Amino acid sequence: MLLGLSGWFITAAGAAGLAGAAAGFNYLLPSATIRLLAIVRTGARYGERLAGHAAAFAVLAQVRPALYRAIAGSPPAAALALTSGEASARLVQDVGAIEMAIARRPARAGAAAAIAAGGLLILSVRPVAALLFLLLAGMAVGLTGWSCRRLDEAGQEVQRRQGALRELLGLQLAAAPELRCYRMEDAAIARIAAADAALADARRRQAAAGGAIEAIGALATGAAAVGVFLLAMPAGTALAALGALTAAAAMDGIMPALRERAARSATREAAARLGALFMPDPPPFPKPRSAALTLPGVGTLVPAGARIAITGATGTGKTSLVEAMIGLRHHDAPGIRLGDMPLAALPAATLRAIFAWAPQDAQLLAGTVRDNLLLADPDAAERALWDALDAACLAGVVRALPHGLDSWIGENGEQLSGGERRRLSLARAYLSRAPWLLLDEPTEALDAPTERAVVERLTQRLARTGQGLIAVTHRDAVAVLCTVHVSPATCRAIDPGTPHRAVRVLAPVD
Repeated sequence: MLLGLSGWFITAAGAAGLAGAAAGFNYLLPSATIRLLAIVRTGARYGERLAGHAAAFAVLAQVRPALYRAIAGSPPAAALALTSGEASARLVQDVGAIEMAIARRPARAGAAAAIAAGGLLILSVRPVAALLFLLLAGMAVGLTGWSCRRLDEAGQEVQRRQGALRELLGLQLAAAPELRCYRMEDAAIARIAAADAALADARRRQAAAGGAIEAIGALATGAAAVGVFLLAMPAGTALAALGALTAAAAMDGIMPALRERAARSATREAAARLGALFMPDPPPFPKPRSAALTLPGVGTLVPAGARIAITGATGTGKTSLVEAMIGLRHHDAPGIRLGDMPLAALPAATLRAIFAWAPQDAQLLAGTVRDNLLLADPDAAERALWDALDAACLAGVVRALPHGLDSWIGENGEQLSGGERRRLSLARAYLSRAPWLLLDEPTEALDAPTERAVVERLTQRLARTGQGLIAVTHRDAVAVLCTVHVSPATCRAIDPGTPHRAVRVLAPVD
């Protein structure tokens, strides 16, 4: 509309000059009005974008945490099948597509307003010209819908290829040291290049289909301007020019909606990929009446506060049993019960409230020491953080860092040594208020003096908190803490001469 008004002003000024009335023509008022409208237009566009992106960010502030919770709380089969690269693609790329779709949504209302305003203004010039404009606008929308059928497949393919490339990059970067060591960089680069070439091919096909939509918009704009001008000529050259410029401006207002329609295929693919991560809410499940464990064999009840060592040769299923206890792996072993309920029937949320886990391969956040500790208890006071670090024999190391608890430890704790990472994972488990500590090789990679100190402080902590201990271990220093020794390989208790000598545990199946 501003373009039409500017055209009218220029045409009128020219006509006044040709008529010899330039001296009496007041050009200041129309010029000032056009400038005012230009400022209003700029502010309106800025406000529209600000409002659109604000709405998108408000939605994403809920979507991304919900998506992260869905990934973290998904069933074991789904969680283990989802690589870190694929999870990153879902959280970044697919959510980004949804963000753009939300930001572009006002384009539909804008297009409707442009058609209505343009049609009414052209109608005031000449009705038949307005009819032509509306016909061309409808044809542009219809042809765009037809062209989008070709674009849909290309857009979905681009979305899938982008996800595959992100996943591959994540996998290759994670294995970068091994690739260098075994001189496999060229093979890795070739795989990445092949994935990138497939993505580029899909993008070319998408660009070709998208170019057709841009061409439809450009042709519709030109046809509308010329057609309206010719049909409006009987009303005078100035009004015909006003009608032509109005038609071009209104068609330009339709283009964002056409582009939004073209992007829907990628949006649908992103929504489908994200939707696959959200599982229906499980039905309400009763909580176990106690945290005591019932183990197979003679059905002995192991009370909370007991100490159990799971020992045995590599490959006998120790870690898989531990992962089943916190819901990371499906486990059908009969007879293992938590309170009065079978372990295998309990939801992951219940299991993770019962067991505080320190895994064999500790995974740490790319953040600070504090960030990693607060995963276990977001409300933990600073004194509790230091107590947990002290129990894991890591407080001195953290105090020596440049910023203490707020020191950055890098991707997966790369600023720390292997033993320090393991002890930070152990401190994180100590912060949990769960009745059982579930520790998988807690002193692996520690030197003998550090191991003795960690075991001594663990003993003191267990005595103070009354927590139970289930430890997978090959180390005698940890095994001697435990009053119940279990060998998954033989399904028999190793009798250490304690009151729990009758306990037996059925081996999980790997």
